[in-house]
Amino acid sequence: MIDKYNDDTIFNSLKGKTLVKINRSDNEIMFITTDDEKYRLFHKRDCCEEVFIADICGDLEDLLGTPLLQAESVKNKIRRRKQRRKFLGIKQWTFYKLATVKGSVTLRWVGTSNGYYSVDVACTHERKI
Repeated sequence: MIDKYNDDTIFNSLKGKTLVKINRSDNEIMFITTDDEKYRLFHKRDCCEEVFIADICGDLEDLLGTPLLQAESVKNKIRRRKQRRKFLGIKQWTFYKLATVKGSVTLRWVGTSNGYYSVDVACTHERKI
């Protein structure tokens, strides 16, 4: 079953869970818990926008094997305008902060768009019924 709540609510629900595996590919990260739950961060590409993992600060291995003490997301969006109120688009940073007793990791995603397309990072939660 895939939960379809607010993406921030899904990500924040990782707090208290214990991760056993982290899979990372191009612009996608999946966290797998001891209960075989899967939390996936990704962006589905569309025209005239780009969203990508810009930086991972910390060691992902520090998140494995002990309960997460922190799981939160923070967003910052800038709307760029030109003279005479002409809209040039948006740029958004999304930071995903995770921590255990072993260390912390911050995932920084960056998205740019002409303003019409979304630059949000999606988060899904898949669990067995």
